[in-house]
Amino acid sequence: MASIRIEGLTKAFGATRAVDEIWLDITDGDFLVLLGPSGCGKTTLLRMIAGLVEPTAGRVILADRDITYLPPRERDVAMVFQSYALYPHLSVERNIGFPLRAARRPKAEVAARVREVATQLELDGLLGRRPRELSGGQRQRVALGRALVRDPAAFLMDEPLSNLDAKLRTATRTELTALHRRLGSTFVYVTHDQVEAMTMATRVALLDGGRLEQVGTPTEVYDRPASVFVAGFLGSPPMNLLPATVAGRDGRVVVTAAGVDLPLWPGTADRQGVTLGIRPEHLRVLPAHTAADDAGADAARLSGTVTGLENLGSEEVGWLALDTAGPSAAGARGAAVAVRGPRPLGLTLGARVSLTVAPEHVHLFGRESGRRLEWRPGAAVPSQPTSATLATAAG
Repeated sequence: MASIRIEGLTKAFGATRAVDEIWLDITDGDFLVLLGPSGCGKTTLLRMIAGLVEPTAGRVILADRDITYLPPRERDVAMVFQSYALYPHLSVERNIGFPLRAARRPKAEVAARVREVATQLELDGLLGRRPRELSGGQRQRVALGRALVRDPAAFLMDEPLSNLDAKLRTATRTELTALHRRLGSTFVYVTHDQVEAMTMATRVALLDGGRLEQVGTPTEVYDRPASVFVAGFLGSPPMNLLPATVAGRDGRVVVTAAGVDLPLWPGTADRQGVTLGIRPEHLRVLPAHTAADDAGADAARLSGTVTGLENLGSEEVGWLALDTAGPSAAGARGAAVAVRGPRPLGLTLGARVSLTVAPEHVHLFGRESGRRLEWRPGAAVPSQPTSATLATAAG
């Protein structure tokens, strides 16, 4: 078990920076998931930690030991590949024990360690089979067993579940999470699947275009996204993001856009363009009979026409085209938003409806920077509203 410290790690391929100066601390016993879309640099970063790709700049420190330019076999890390990379002509027993035999460990020690790992992964009844005789989930466990048998300082996993069907992926996620708890080892896990990240990780590192966007617990990155990218990447459907304007009106801070009028909290604010973010599950459908006058002057409101409905079983997603009349911001007219909640939502295709949202569930991002905005002390803080100025959130 060991911590991993990444200091300014960079990898350039010609003029393209696949990984752009990443600084990251992975604590001992962490299950860190590197999450992001295809091409964001997460696999390249993992392969630099493993020693399979040489960095252009920066350092990798494992347990206070600089391993940046050590060959993979000297790094005390174990890699589990997406393709499993099993030897087809060897049995499960010999595949698992291969790293120990390559290190010339005594036969008795190899046999005992293989039996121990096989029992741990429920492979003890399959030791005589070859990879072609196994299911995808069993092959994945053999690949994991070959990594476990070495008892490395850290495990590196490159999308190990991507070749499994949906049901098996769910079961294997649970197995991996339980295994991490038992071992207490450091896991660094690459995926583009946000469900894997949110259900397995102790911390998530989101990458985009080779840059680190945000690091935090699954709860932190979901509830307080640091950027428009993070807000739009996490969630199903993702956060509704709309060009909007924030300003003071009648002693309150108000966000407006086409079909949107959201009084937030008492205070004043200079008029400025922002990106408004609201998660679909935080929108609430107002009853059809609720008129604007009934809701009160300070009611937060989005209004539009229902254009689509999705039945998710216990939940339902409704899609609305926002009204084009009323306060608007450039580019926001007719924008679509999603609302998600327990089925039935009470929506009908073609119906005109109003939605509302609590101020604490409203997210604001800089129009140009894309970074999260917060109300600073001496300005308006949602929990302690006074007067208002916007500032980019720290970190």
